[in-house]
Amino acid sequence: MLARLLLLPLAALALACASPEPAPAAAPAAPQGSAAPAAPQGSAALTSGGGPGFDHDVSGVVGAPPPAWDVGPWYNSPPLTPVDLRGKVVLVRWFMSPSCPFCSATAPALKALDERYRTRGLVVVGMYHHKDPEPLDPEAVKGYLAHFGYRFPVAIDPDWRTLKRWWIDGHPKREYTSVSFLLDRTGLVRHVHLGGKLEPATPEFAVVEGRVRALLDEPAR
Repeated sequence: MLARLLLLPLAALALACASPEPAPAAAPAAPQGSAAPAAPQGSAALTSGGGPGFDHDVSGVVGAPPPAWDVGPWYNSPPLTPVDLRGKVVLVRWFMSPSCPFCSATAPALKALDERYRTRGLVVVGMYHHKDPEPLDPEAVKGYLAHFGYRFPVAIDPDWRTLKRWWIDGHPKREYTSVSFLLDRTGLVRHVHLGGKLEPATPEFAVVEGRVRALLDEPAR
Protein backbone atom coordinates (compact mmCIF):
# COMPACT_ATOMS: atom_id res chain seq x y z
CA MET A 1 0.00 0.00 0.00
CA LEU A 2 2.82 2.41 0.88
CA ALA A 3 4.52 1.75 -2.46
CA ARG A 4 1.26 2.49 -4.29
CA LEU A 5 0.83 5.78 -2.43
CA LEU A 6 4.38 6.83 -3.27
CA LEU A 7 3.73 6.23 -6.97
CA LEU A 8 0.69 8.54 -7.07
CA PRO A 9 2.66 11.85 -7.15
CA LEU A 10 4.82 10.56 -10.01
CA ALA A 11 1.77 9.58 -12.01
CA ALA A 12 0.21 12.99 -11.44
CA LEU A 13 3.40 14.72 -12.57
CA ALA A 14 3.46 12.77 -15.83
CA LEU A 15 -0.18 13.59 -16.51
CA ALA A 16 0.62 17.30 -16.14
CA CYS A 17 2.56 17.10 -19.41
CA ALA A 18 -0.46 15.88 -21.37
CA SER A 19 -3.01 18.27 -22.82
CA PRO A 20 -5.94 18.85 -20.44
CA GLU A 21 -8.28 19.92 -23.22
CA PRO A 22 -9.34 18.70 -26.61
CA ALA A 23 -7.40 20.33 -29.01
CA PRO A 24 -5.98 23.14 -33.12
CA ALA A 25 -7.18 22.99 -36.61
CA ALA A 26 -5.00 21.07 -39.01
CA ALA A 27 -2.33 23.00 -40.86
CA PRO A 28 -3.28 24.25 -44.31
CA ALA A 29 -2.83 21.87 -47.22
CA ALA A 30 0.01 22.29 -49.66
CA PRO A 31 -0.74 24.63 -52.57
CA GLN A 32 -2.95 23.06 -55.23
CA GLY A 33 -1.00 21.13 -57.78
CA SER A 34 2.06 20.62 -55.58
CA ALA A 35 2.74 17.19 -54.15
CA ALA A 36 4.19 16.62 -50.71
CA PRO A 37 7.89 15.78 -50.96
CA ALA A 38 8.68 12.10 -50.78
CA ALA A 39 10.51 10.87 -47.71
CA PRO A 40 14.23 10.33 -48.39
CA GLN A 41 14.98 6.75 -49.36
CA GLY A 42 15.57 4.56 -46.33
CA SER A 43 14.26 7.19 -43.95
CA ALA A 44 11.95 6.54 -41.01
CA ALA A 45 8.20 7.08 -40.94
CA LEU A 46 6.75 10.57 -40.93
CA THR A 47 5.94 10.38 -37.22
CA SER A 48 7.59 9.17 -34.03
CA GLY A 49 6.79 9.35 -30.33
CA GLY A 50 3.33 9.39 -28.83
CA GLY A 51 1.72 6.07 -27.99
CA PRO A 52 -0.52 3.36 -29.47
CA GLY A 53 -3.71 5.18 -28.52
CA PHE A 54 -2.62 8.53 -29.92
CA ASP A 55 -3.79 10.18 -33.11
CA HIS A 56 -0.99 9.38 -35.57
CA ASP A 57 -2.79 10.96 -38.53
CA VAL A 58 -0.62 13.78 -39.87
CA SER A 59 -2.41 14.23 -43.18
CA GLY A 60 -2.66 17.93 -43.87
CA VAL A 61 0.33 18.53 -41.59
CA VAL A 62 3.28 16.65 -43.09
CA GLY A 63 4.01 17.99 -46.55
CA ALA A 64 2.32 21.34 -45.85
CA PRO A 65 3.60 24.68 -44.53
CA PRO A 66 2.55 25.26 -40.92
CA PRO A 67 0.40 28.28 -39.98
CA ALA A 68 2.17 31.49 -39.04
CA TRP A 69 3.17 31.58 -35.39
CA ASP A 70 2.00 34.22 -32.90
CA VAL A 71 4.60 34.11 -30.14
CA GLY A 72 6.83 36.27 -27.96
CA PRO A 73 8.81 37.50 -26.19
CA TRP A 74 11.88 35.84 -27.67
CA TYR A 75 15.02 34.71 -25.87
CA ASN A 76 18.50 34.04 -27.29
CA SER A 77 17.42 35.59 -30.60
CA PRO A 78 15.62 38.52 -32.17
CA PRO A 79 12.03 37.70 -33.17
CA LEU A 80 11.86 35.11 -35.94
CA THR A 81 9.20 33.97 -38.39
CA PRO A 82 9.05 30.79 -40.47
CA VAL A 83 9.78 32.95 -43.52
CA ASP A 84 12.99 34.19 -41.84
CA LEU A 85 14.09 30.57 -41.52
CA ARG A 86 13.61 29.52 -45.14
CA GLY A 87 16.77 27.85 -46.37
CA LYS A 88 17.31 26.25 -42.95
CA VAL A 89 16.13 22.92 -41.55
CA VAL A 90 14.04 23.82 -38.49
CA LEU A 91 13.10 21.73 -35.46
CA VAL A 92 10.29 23.35 -33.44
CA ARG A 93 9.65 21.81 -30.00
CA TRP A 94 7.03 22.81 -27.41
CA PHE A 95 8.06 22.49 -23.76
CA MET A 96 7.11 23.72 -20.30
CA SER A 97 8.83 24.20 -16.94
CA PRO A 98 11.27 21.72 -15.35
CA SER A 99 8.29 20.29 -13.41
CA CYS A 100 7.44 18.36 -16.60
CA PRO A 101 9.43 15.09 -16.64
CA PHE A 102 9.12 14.79 -20.42
CA CYS A 103 10.60 18.26 -20.92
CA SER A 104 13.51 17.63 -18.56
CA ALA A 105 14.26 14.28 -20.20
CA THR A 106 14.18 15.84 -23.68
CA ALA A 107 16.41 18.84 -22.93
CA PRO A 108 19.71 16.96 -23.54
CA ALA A 109 18.46 15.76 -26.94
CA LEU A 110 17.53 19.26 -28.08
CA LYS A 111 20.92 20.59 -26.95
CA ALA A 112 22.72 17.74 -28.73
CA LEU A 113 20.91 18.36 -32.02
CA ASP A 114 21.61 22.09 -31.78
CA GLU A 115 25.30 21.55 -31.05
CA ARG A 116 25.84 18.86 -33.70
CA TYR A 117 23.99 20.42 -36.62
CA ARG A 118 23.75 24.17 -36.12
CA THR A 119 26.75 24.80 -38.37
CA ARG A 120 25.20 22.59 -41.07
CA GLY A 121 22.00 24.63 -41.18
CA LEU A 122 19.72 23.27 -38.44
CA VAL A 123 17.82 25.79 -36.29
CA VAL A 124 16.23 24.43 -33.12
CA VAL A 125 13.36 26.65 -31.91
CA GLY A 126 11.85 26.14 -28.47
CA MET A 127 8.22 27.15 -27.80
CA TYR A 128 7.33 27.57 -24.12
CA HIS A 129 3.67 26.90 -23.28
CA HIS A 130 2.64 27.63 -19.71
CA LYS A 131 0.92 24.95 -17.62
CA ASP A 132 1.97 25.73 -14.05
CA PRO A 133 -0.73 27.03 -11.65
CA GLU A 134 0.99 30.35 -10.98
CA PRO A 135 0.65 33.18 -13.54
CA LEU A 136 3.03 33.24 -16.47
CA ASP A 137 6.23 35.13 -15.60
CA PRO A 138 8.62 35.83 -18.50
CA GLU A 139 11.51 36.14 -16.03
CA ALA A 140 10.74 32.66 -14.69
CA VAL A 141 10.83 31.35 -18.26
CA LYS A 142 14.27 32.89 -18.65
CA GLY A 143 15.33 30.90 -15.59
CA TYR A 144 13.99 27.69 -17.12
CA LEU A 145 16.19 28.24 -20.18
CA ALA A 146 19.22 28.58 -17.93
CA HIS A 147 18.19 25.42 -16.08
CA PHE A 148 17.86 23.42 -19.31
CA GLY A 149 20.97 25.03 -20.84
CA TYR A 150 19.14 26.21 -23.97
CA ARG A 151 21.14 28.54 -26.19
CA PHE A 152 18.96 28.25 -29.27
CA PRO A 153 16.04 30.61 -30.01
CA VAL A 154 13.06 30.25 -27.67
CA ALA A 155 9.72 32.09 -27.61
CA ILE A 156 6.70 32.06 -25.32
CA ASP A 157 3.50 30.78 -26.94
CA PRO A 158 0.86 32.81 -25.04
CA ASP A 159 -2.35 30.90 -24.30
CA TRP A 160 -1.03 28.14 -26.57
CA ARG A 161 -2.24 30.14 -29.57
CA THR A 162 0.28 28.69 -31.99
CA LEU A 163 0.25 25.18 -30.52
CA LYS A 164 -3.51 25.06 -31.02
CA ARG A 165 -3.25 26.22 -34.63
CA TRP A 166 -0.45 23.83 -35.45
CA TRP A 167 -1.65 20.74 -33.65
CA ILE A 168 -4.29 20.49 -30.93
CA ASP A 169 -7.64 22.01 -31.96
CA GLY A 170 -10.10 19.42 -33.21
CA HIS A 171 -7.87 16.44 -32.37
CA PRO A 172 -8.64 15.14 -28.85
CA LYS A 173 -6.25 12.19 -29.15
CA ARG A 174 -3.25 14.41 -29.77
CA GLU A 175 -2.82 14.32 -26.02
CA TYR A 176 0.81 15.35 -25.54
CA THR A 177 1.54 19.04 -25.96
CA SER A 178 5.31 18.41 -26.00
CA VAL A 179 5.16 17.98 -29.77
CA SER A 180 7.97 18.59 -32.28
CA PHE A 181 7.84 19.55 -35.95
CA LEU A 182 10.72 19.16 -38.38
CA LEU A 183 10.59 21.58 -41.33
CA ASP A 184 12.66 21.33 -44.48
CA ARG A 185 14.54 24.18 -46.16
CA THR A 186 11.42 25.22 -48.09
CA GLY A 187 9.34 25.55 -44.92
CA LEU A 188 7.27 22.35 -45.26
CA VAL A 189 6.69 20.02 -42.32
CA ARG A 190 8.43 16.72 -43.02
CA HIS A 191 8.30 14.88 -39.69
CA VAL A 192 6.28 15.11 -36.46
CA HIS A 193 7.39 13.75 -33.10
CA LEU A 194 4.03 13.23 -31.41
CA GLY A 195 5.22 14.10 -27.91
CA GLY A 196 6.51 12.62 -24.72
CA LYS A 197 10.18 12.00 -24.05
CA LEU A 198 12.84 12.33 -26.71
CA GLU A 199 16.03 11.15 -25.03
CA PRO A 200 19.54 10.79 -26.47
CA ALA A 201 20.86 7.30 -27.17
CA THR A 202 17.39 5.84 -27.81
CA PRO A 203 15.88 4.45 -31.03
CA GLU A 204 13.37 7.31 -31.00
CA PHE A 205 16.16 9.90 -30.94
CA ALA A 206 17.93 8.03 -33.75
CA VAL A 207 14.78 8.39 -35.89
CA VAL A 208 14.63 12.16 -35.38
CA GLU A 209 18.37 12.64 -35.84
CA GLY A 210 18.23 10.55 -39.02
CA ARG A 211 15.48 12.77 -40.39
CA VAL A 212 17.51 15.88 -39.52
CA ARG A 213 20.52 14.51 -41.41
CA ALA A 214 18.41 13.52 -44.41
CA LEU A 215 16.87 16.98 -44.68
CA LEU A 216 20.25 18.68 -44.27
CA ASP A 217 21.57 16.53 -47.11
CA GLU A 218 18.76 17.54 -49.46
CA PRO A 219 19.85 20.14 -52.02
CA ALA A 220 18.53 23.64 -51.48
CA ARG A 221 15.66 24.58 -53.81
